[in-house]
Amino acid sequence: MRRLRSLSEDECYARCYRGWEATVTIVKLEPRRPRFTTSISGEAIRRIFEERLEARVDEELDAA
Repeated sequence: MRRLRSLSEDECYARCYRGWEATVTIVKLEPRRPRFTTSISGEAIRRIFEERLEARVDEELDAA
């Protein structure tokens, strides 16, 4: 099936829920603000966290 035009959010809602209720409103969200740059990647943080967890396990085994 080929559409002649794209549907608006209002039209999509009406088609999915078979009508429109007065309690439903469509809200436009502001675009997300750009995130600040970080000096370390998420993967590096994950590796450091794993190393700390392993060190805790090793300390507990040595204490037992």
